[in-house]
Amino acid sequence: MNKALFGSLIYLVFVCFLQAAAPQPNVVLVFVDDMGYGDLGCYGNKKNNTPHLDRLAAEGQRWTSFYASGAVCVPSRTGLMSGRHPALFSGRRELPKTRDKLMAAMLQKKGYATAILGKWHLAGYPRDFTKSPMHPLECGFDYHYGTPGSNDVPAPPGKRQTRSLFDVCDKFTFRVPLIRGRKLIEVPTDQELLTQRYTAEAVKWIGQNKDKPFFLYLAHNMPHAPVFASPEFQDKSKGGRYGDVIEEIDWSVGQVMKAIKDADVDDNTLVVFTSDNGPWTMFGPHGGTATPLRGEKGTSWEGGYRVPGIFRWPGKIKPGIVTDLAANLDLYATFASLAGGDQPKDLQGYVSKDFSGTLLRGEPSPRKQWLYVHGSTSAFRSGKYKIHLASKDRSSHPDTRRQEPLKRHDPPLLFDLSKDVGEQKNLSSEHPEIVARLLREMKAFRSSK
Repeated sequence: MNKALFGSLIYLVFVCFLQAAAPQPNVVLVFVDDMGYGDLGCYGNKKNNTPHLDRLAAEGQRWTSFYASGAVCVPSRTGLMSGRHPALFSGRRELPKTRDKLMAAMLQKKGYATAILGKWHLAGYPRDFTKSPMHPLECGFDYHYGTPGSNDVPAPPGKRQTRSLFDVCDKFTFRVPLIRGRKLIEVPTDQELLTQRYTAEAVKWIGQNKDKPFFLYLAHNMPHAPVFASPEFQDKSKGGRYGDVIEEIDWSVGQVMKAIKDADVDDNTLVVFTSDNGPWTMFGPHGGTATPLRGEKGTSWEGGYRVPGIFRWPGKIKPGIVTDLAANLDLYATFASLAGGDQPKDLQGYVSKDFSGTLLRGEPSPRKQWLYVHGSTSAFRSGKYKIHLASKDRSSHPDTRRQEPLKRHDPPLLFDLSKDVGEQKNLSSEHPEIVARLLREMKAFRSSK
């Protein structure tokens, strides 16, 4: 064996030893509902006051091309928890068969205490959530406190979730159940208190579990319409009612960070903040903004999928701005790598990629492509280029909730996102060869594992 090869083997063994000896990091994933790319100060918002999140971004990495797995709630959470692209497998049929491979279960097997506080909404909205085979306690969580789905479900009898209803509803209009474990606590729950209650639970749970590795999934119901803030935050923001809600979420992050520091686990805790999809801008004061992106929740434009992505781990993550691609489904592979957990194998549509090298060592992100599919809309990104095969300006009409007409594009629209993040200048006629290449790559992506 030559000296160079021997030296390389010694180095690999040393690295593996260090990785095995390194303590497992705590993971706190703050996952909000329908927050837009442009809703935070650190992403350019001038009305919403978000000092705690701005500090989190300044002390860690702020990603500018971080994607939700879906343009609406259930697909995004399916991708997050499974590490699989929701458009590439039948989640509702397959998830119950792989409950022991979901994110929380994977971490639980590595000795992590696991908790979900907030919205679940992984497999639709079962009639009796407390007995569902997809209840969080069946999917790797030790502790659960929250709601089965969104805060606009179920709707009042004979009503639909429309702008006009959101304008007049109060905190009890939607009969949303609040559940602890398998016990119904309150129905309808007081929506003004949801953010406050989840925060108190998070602070308490961190203190109780500080002596072992833990995974906290803090999945706020807000700012999904209808939006509600606690009395202490009402009528305070320059961003109006929606801004009040954003500022209370920011306060919540501040409380969680204080709890982490008070528990003396700050140096070994990875904190991640992101949103399940883009904002429901069509609901006016009940929705946020994706500025400078085009589109919103339920569309294949950047505004439907590209969301805030903030990562902080003192001494491990070098602060900065990352322009590389990643998606929330990639958190599975990344958390598994950091915790020593297993990666799923032989599963259709498994395309989670470990980007811990980007977080910890400044390496390029392994994700170079992204597939956007929602209903009949379809788009694909490779590097700086993106094609649209079919699109909508918004998912539905805010007053009738009728589906908006689909626009098919033949040839597909082509945008250079490095120069045109707002997707305004179609380049397909100038670069048909790029369109053809992306169509080939899109076909290959759909068959990837």
